[in-house]
Amino acid sequence: MIKIRYSDERGKADFGWLQSFHTFSFGNYFDRRHMHFGPLRVINEDFVMPGKGFGTHPHDNMEIITYILDGALEHKDSMGSGSIIRPGDIQRMSAGTGVTHSEFNPSQDESVHLLQIWILPAKENINPSYAQKHFPEDERHNRLTLLASQSGRDGSLSLCQDTDLYTSALQSGHVLRFEPKQQRQQWVQVAKGEVYLNNQVLKAGDGAAIEDENILTFEKANKAEFLLFDMAKYE
Repeated sequence: MIKIRYSDERGKADFGWLQSFHTFSFGNYFDRRHMHFGPLRVINEDFVMPGKGFGTHPHDNMEIITYILDGALEHKDSMGSGSIIRPGDIQRMSAGTGVTHSEFNPSQDESVHLLQIWILPAKENINPSYAQKHFPEDERHNRLTLLASQSGRDGSLSLCQDTDLYTSALQSGHVLRFEPKQQRQQWVQVAKGEVYLNNQVLKAGDGAAIEDENILTFEKANKAEFLLFDMAKYE
C-alpha cells in the first residue's frame, strides 16, 4: 500500500526570513492524521534567507538529521561541534539527555534550502553526540546510497533507531529497485524533480507512506533527488 502525501497538503509557516513546509505536525501546524509515520516524526522543508537562522535552542531525546539541497548552513552546539554543511553533506545530532545548538545561513547573498528530519530514538537519555559526513555526487547518481543506519554499516552515520536512510539522484532512463523486508515500513520524500514510484508520480515536496509492498521501483525520473527511509514497524 502506498499513500501519497502531496506537497500542497503540507503545513506551512512563513516568518519572512524563514519559509517552512511541514510534512508532519510541527509548531503551530497540527493535524491528528499526520503526527508521524513510524519513528519518523518531522520532515520540514526549510528556506532560510541570507544572514538569518535559528538562534540557540534546546533539544532532547531525538535523532536530528540535516540534509542540504542548496546553499550552506552553519552549525554550532553545546558539545563543541561547529561546521558548515553543504549539498552532499549529511549531519546527525543525537540529542539524548539534552543539547543546545544554533543554525545560521552564513551567506549574505544566497538563501539555503534544506530538509530537517527528526526520528524518534529507540532508547532515551543516551549521551548526546554529533556526526557529519560528505557523500560525493557521483556516489549518489543512479543508485541508492546509504546515509545513516542503526549500525553505521557501509560507512553510513549511526542512528539510535532501526532506520536505514538512503538517498539517490536519479536520472532519466535509469531504474532503481528496492525490496522491503517483512515487518518494515518505508517513507519516500522527493526533494527535487519528479520520479515514478510503482507507477505513481511523485514531485518535489511529495512524500509517500509505504507498507506491505513486495518491491519498490523508481523510474521515469526528471532530475529527481529523493530520500528513502526503511524503518522497523513502530507503534
